[in-house]
Amino acid sequence: MLALLGLLLVVWLACIVLGVVVKGLFWLIIVGAILFAATAVIGFVKRKTLGRG
Repeated sequence: MLALLGLLLVVWLACIVLGVVVKGLFWLIIVGAILFAATAVIGFVKRKTLGRG
């Protein structure tokens, strides 16, 4: 489960970078940042719940 969350973090980070590189895709920066933050929070909560933190 945590590996999937790590993969999602990498995908969202790639979306943010793509949004920065392509000037017309500012919305991609916003969506990528929101999804990155949400996935990081979910991963942090899951990690604490599983007792690995």
